[in-house]
Amino acid sequence: MKRSVLYIEDNEKIGSWVKEELEQRGFSVQWLLTGEGAEEQVKQHEIVILDIMLPGLDGFTIGKRLKKAAPAVPILLLSARTSIHDKVDGLQFADDYVTKPFHTDELVARIEVLIRRSGGNHSERISLGNHIEVDPEIQMVYDKRTGEEIILTGKQHQILMYFLRHPNQVLPKEQIYEAIWNEPYMTGDKTVLVHISRLRQKLERYPDSSEIIETLKGIGYRVKL
Repeated sequence: MKRSVLYIEDNEKIGSWVKEELEQRGFSVQWLLTGEGAEEQVKQHEIVILDIMLPGLDGFTIGKRLKKAAPAVPILLLSARTSIHDKVDGLQFADDYVTKPFHTDELVARIEVLIRRSGGNHSERISLGNHIEVDPEIQMVYDKRTGEEIILTGKQHQILMYFLRHPNQVLPKEQIYEAIWNEPYMTGDKTVLVHISRLRQKLERYPDSSEIIETLKGIGYRVKL
C-alpha cells in the first residue's frame, strides 16, 4: 500500500515537481492549490505537507484547523519564509518545518520519520522479487522462503535502503557513491560495482541474476517495486 500524502501548495511549478518526485518514490499524493476542502480530506491521509503563503486563508490558519480535525496526522510546513518567528509560530501546531529551497531526499526523509512516529503504515513490508521482504520500519531484510533474516554489511544496507527511497528510478553509480560515501566520485572507482555485486549475491535467487537489482549498462542501477 502506498503512503498517502495531502499536499497543499498554490505554486503550480513547485507543486507539480514535488508531486512527481514523491510519486516516483512510492507515495500517493493528493495535491490541492488552496486549503479549501482540506479538513474533509485530511483523515484519509498519513501526512500533510503544507505551504504557508496560500491564497485566501494562510497556512498557519489552515494548519491549525487540520490539526484540530485530525490530531494524529502529522503536518510538515514547507515554506520560503525562513524567520525564527515564522518557524516558532509554525511549530506551535506543526510537526516539522522545512524551508525552500530544499532537496527532495531531505523532504522524503523527514516525511518518513513523521509517518513512522505517527504509527502510519510505513511499517508494511516491501516485497522484492518473489523471495525477499524488507521491513522498512526496523530496516531488516528477510528471505520469505526460509523466514530468516539476511545479514547485510553497513554499506550494503545503506545502498539497499537508498534504492528503496528511489523506487523504479535508474541511479547512476556516481549518485549512489556520493549519497552513501558522502564524498565526490572519482572516475574509474569500482567501489559501487563491488558493493552491488556482493549485495546481489545475498539477495538474488541465482548467480548473475538481475531479478531485484537491474543493471542498465552504461547508465546505472534500478530496483523495481
